[in-house]
Amino acid sequence: PDIALATSRLGRTSGEIDVTAPWEHPDAHRLDEQSLATWLRRGAIGSGGVELVEVLLGSAFGAAASETSALSALAYIAGAGDEIHRGTLDRMISVAGGAQESRFVGGSQLISQRMAEGLGDDVTLGAPVRRIEHHATGVTVTTDAGAFHGDQVIVSVPPHLAAEIEWSPTLPAHQDALFRRMTFGTLMKCEAVYERPFWREDGLSGQGVFRGDGHPVCSMFDNTPPSGSPGILMGFVGGAGWRRWAPRSARQRGGAVLQSFARVVGPAALAPVGYFEKDWTAERWTRGGPTAVLAPGVLTTLGRWRDRPLGGPHSRVHWAGAEHSDYWNGYMDGAVRSGQMAASAAIAHSGGPS
Repeated sequence: PDIALATSRLGRTSGEIDVTAPWEHPDAHRLDEQSLATWLRRGAIGSGGVELVEVLLGSAFGAAASETSALSALAYIAGAGDEIHRGTLDRMISVAGGAQESRFVGGSQLISQRMAEGLGDDVTLGAPVRRIEHHATGVTVTTDAGAFHGDQVIVSVPPHLAAEIEWSPTLPAHQDALFRRMTFGTLMKCEAVYERPFWREDGLSGQGVFRGDGHPVCSMFDNTPPSGSPGILMGFVGGAGWRRWAPRSARQRGGAVLQSFARVVGPAALAPVGYFEKDWTAERWTRGGPTAVLAPGVLTTLGRWRDRPLGGPHSRVHWAGAEHSDYWNGYMDGAVRSGQMAASAAIAHSGGPS
């Protein structure tokens, strides 16, 4: 009953949020000044609903319900849709018909690789941007591979990394403050490889969620390729689970992850032929994942500055990235939407069709 009450309350209130301006909600300040955990507990009859949300946020945010404001989380849920269909919690967490339904055969890096093939020598790798100078006649981007000059620039790194770039003129104080507060959640992805997806033989999906009972994994999925072999189980270790298990040895952590898998699909999960893990917090150019987590008080005071152009309406600097999308913020769908908006803004600035 508590889970049903919590999900119903999340759905009802998120349906009232305008994803383009969540701070305009009549109750915005009250929702933003408290964490999602606090807001949920005030309307709960037990702990089940909060525990479920903790599991979901561990994967979706890499954070706990106590770390994000209620308003921010509700706006995130409302954005799990589009301009026609309102976002819902069910769509955000579901596989069939939901956010986890599709994946790229061969890996999502194929997108970057094929774009690079088309662009050829125009792609420069291993050249972190250190400074961006925005002036009346164009922009100058200084990197470890030299300086590049252009009419405009699209900045698509995560906001908290964009704030580390040296800007001339400096970013507006409110925008800089927001970007520095848009830090990523803490998330690790673990994969166990088997000769075959044995769990399917028992009629099991390989999907499971874990309450806060000492297991490192918050959610797991069948990640077997379309060919049907090898069998692969994938689990997310995020939020509170990451903080507990990331400092431990790889051997200890891997054993605990396999114990989590075995709890769902049986003891055969304890004997993989391969095991891999990726801690996104250790990656220099992400420092976490999968998306920015806004603490209480940030959205209502600074949220308006997220996409504010530099230099007014005719800015030469455009923002892009999944964190800059109102819909499917933090997802690949949101990244594509944001890229389209940034491209349209750049074309319009150049005098082309918007």
